[in-house]
Amino acid sequence: PSQMELEALRSIYEGDRCFRELSPVSFQYRIGENGDPKAFLIEVSWPETYPQTAPVLSMDAFFNNTISSTVKQSILDKLMVEVEANLGTAMTYTLFEYAKDNKELFMENQPVNTVTSASNTIAIGTPDVPASKKKDKKEQLSKTQKRKLADKTDHKGELPRGWNWVDVIK
Repeated sequence: PSQMELEALRSIYEGDRCFRELSPVSFQYRIGENGDPKAFLIEVSWPETYPQTAPVLSMDAFFNNTISSTVKQSILDKLMVEVEANLGTAMTYTLFEYAKDNKELFMENQPVNTVTSASNTIAIGTPDVPASKKKDKKEQLSKTQKRKLADKTDHKGELPRGWNWVDVIK
């Protein structure tokens, strides 16, 4: 029976870059586009007694190394429920499609946002660095400027109201 399923998978996923046949009994499917932070790879391997027994599901692919182990486990758990519902039938396609349909649900607990927002802040933050340096320079007054300021202050050391109005206009 698995030979028929193999041929079916080959024809269904022909030209699908997400699908990879690792061997005639082992397949990988990438859920999500390349570069999608929530993309993941599912590997399905058929034991000799498949489909009477469950296929071996794995998310050990290097592609998944950014996914937390709890998320991987929850995806595999959800897929196993599907497996049990489909025991005795050719189910590899069903599993891949099920994973595609539920990608968002599967990855809802994957802390993607923390990673992306952190890298965004870094990207946004770098251009600001020279700007803040410039600001510091403006605030550092030369000795003559400081003397002038000191001359303007009254005996309490307070500047008269409006002493800096000219600077604003400049």
